[in-house]
Amino acid sequence: MKKTHATVTAIGSLLALGGMLSAPVFAADAPNQEKCYGVSKAGKNDCAGAAHACAGQSKSEANGKEFVQLPKGTCERLVGGSLTPKG
Repeated sequence: MKKTHATVTAIGSLLALGGMLSAPVFAADAPNQEKCYGVSKAGKNDCAGAAHACAGQSKSEANGKEFVQLPKGTCERLVGGSLTPKG
């Protein structure tokens, strides 16, 4: 029984490590990405906002203070997209 528990723990650790290694790259880390404000769906923002501390916690769609990471040049082509936060 202990061998099975150790195997399950090892597999779980590998899966957790894989999740950390494939974490999203943010604008400060990737020169070909930009923050696009005002286009995210509710619960689909990429990072902290004024009212919360984590990604995926936005409560409304197209909130001008929430952003998603997009390839450079994409945001300006989207309706409502802005490279700076909106009031």
